[in-house]
Amino acid sequence: MSEIAATTVHEAYAFACMRCGYGWEQAYEIEHHVDASNHAFVVYKADGERVPSPLSTPTCTNCGGHVVRIMRAGRVSTVQQLLQNRRPAADADAGAEPREAVAATAAPAGDHHWHLSDLLHPFHRR
Repeated sequence: MSEIAATTVHEAYAFACMRCGYGWEQAYEIEHHVDASNHAFVVYKADGERVPSPLSTPTCTNCGGHVVRIMRAGRVSTVQQLLQNRRPAADADAGAEPREAVAATAAPAGDHHWHLSDLLHPFHRR
């Protein structure tokens, strides 16, 4: 099957597992191809490796669950930023958790893995 045309687009998505609460983001190169028989097909690549479509069968990278919420890119990192901005204020409180407890629950900078409760916390009404 020879290829006649190919177009590559870049897209990123944020994911949250409804089973275990794990959250992550992933960027994809999406290659749109048309073969010699004029049949269109798509190839998804993440970090240079071919992967299944994250839209048709999303799988949690933490627990393997398939009930995964797909969101626009930046949702997980936005919540990460909100949580990082709130931490210094919480440390200043007299009743703040010990620094070790806060450090144990905080993910390192650049790490996009969050639990569902972390993702939803900014949206709760008070």
